[in-house]
Amino acid sequence: MSIDEIKELIHVARDTGIYELEVQQGENKVRIRTAAGPANPEMTFPAAIPVPVTTSHAIPIQPPQPQVTPPPSEPSAAPPASSPQEEDKNIKVTSPIVGTYYDAPSPNAPPFVKVGDRIEPRQVLCIIESMKLMNEIEAEVAGTVVAKLVENGRPVEYGETLFLIRPV
Repeated sequence: MSIDEIKELIHVARDTGIYELEVQQGENKVRIRTAAGPANPEMTFPAAIPVPVTTSHAIPIQPPQPQVTPPPSEPSAAPPASSPQEEDKNIKVTSPIVGTYYDAPSPNAPPFVKVGDRIEPRQVLCIIESMKLMNEIEAEVAGTVVAKLVENGRPVEYGETLFLIRPV
């Protein structure tokens, strides 16, 4: 697979809002994963992931930035009453893509997280289905789930707040 082909795949992923794209041609395999969502000033992200010199490469790219963030409709779990200072410390987990929100890996399985659960970085919080692809949304920080703002099976927009996390 040539560098030009890889660059074209990066442009396709960025332009379509695909969260993760994996392509294999013979022995060559390329996985392109976009950032988990818009940059949050309260959180820091690595600038790039080192690419090992093998036939499999992970290439991070940034999705287009949203112009307007729609307010969430009818939260499924309201955050507990807290002072404005505490609310400012909560981290918003937003949808990196347009799709359908699922809070469990299958219809009969328990949800990944519930309000009040303690979470760790890289823990799966939910799944967003987009174009028949299941995209796991992971926590970026350790903390406690303060609110789950989306109902299971509901469509979500890019940049829509899914969870509020109180970091530890």
